Amino acid sequence: MSSHFNRRNFVKAAGAAGIAGLAGCLGGDGGGNTLSWYAGGTGGTYYPLSGNFKTIVEENTDYSLQVQSTGASLENVSSLNRKEADFALIQNDIAYFASNGTGLEEFEGEPMEGVRGVATLYPETIHVITQADSGLESIADLSGATVNTGAPGSGTQVNALQILEAAGVSDFNEQNSDFATAADQLRDGDVDAAFVVGGWPVGSIEDLATTNDISLIEISGDLRENIKSEAEWFADDTVPTGTYDGLDSDTDTVSVQAMIATHDGIDEEIVEAVTTAIFDHTGNLDYKADFISADSAQDGMPIDLHPGAEAYFG
Repeated sequence: MSSHFNRRNFVKAAGAAGIAGLAGCLGGDGGGNTLSWYAGGTGGTYYPLSGNFKTIVEENTDYSLQVQSTGASLENVSSLNRKEADFALIQNDIAYFASNGTGLEEFEGEPMEGVRGVATLYPETIHVITQADSGLESIADLSGATVNTGAPGSGTQVNALQILEAAGVSDFNEQNSDFATAADQLRDGDVDAAFVVGGWPVGSIEDLATTNDISLIEISGDLRENIKSEAEWFADDTVPTGTYDGLDSDTDTVSVQAMIATHDGIDEEIVEAVTTAIFDHTGNLDYKADFISADSAQDGMPIDLHPGAEAYFG
């Protein structure tokens, strides 16, 4: 079907997904030694990175993390607001919108005032993937195409629709799924292009590139400047040559920032302990280690810090 983007519907869907995702998850008030940590889909960066955080926290504190696969940013921030998750990874733009009650129609006048920042982590690069022989070379070429814009209610979907709107693309067939399913759809020819937002290299794209010739559609020039002028949380980014099999040149694009968030119902001592464990042991990370450090952990922080994070970062 042609896309007629209704933010109200997909934010409601995100809330429903958050409730459904609670099965077997301990969340809540930060009591006890098990903390719920909401990540993202298993084919992105949030989930394996959260596994790294789980190992570090459990080796260096008395707490354990129960990592939950979710639809990512919008689902996660809603879960934090309801105090159903203790910690979560979200995009900095979604954090800003939610905390300030702006940006998305459904946030207008309804700020999620209890959400608190812990640390920013790394750039989340906007990948627009297609088959190498698709003939799609620009975002404008996606007019009339079948495009996977990300899981319903995800930050990826928000970013994809912002970018398509900035490029004047309104007539397209929208598909929605997690990154791994989007890669399968590309492999099978069920979609023409897919948006994936994550720190490169993204596992699902790596896997796809080993079996299929892929191409990344560039976001550059006037379009990139227009996107940044419309949404100040976007920044210039580049996927370097060789990041994925067959990628033989740098690809200009844009990015948002990944961050750790919590809520004001979590004890200061818990947040400080978790923050200290992670940022005192960034050398033990397998993912995005070149980007994650205490020195840069407040760059692009869009919301108020939790007192436990303030205690660590000073």
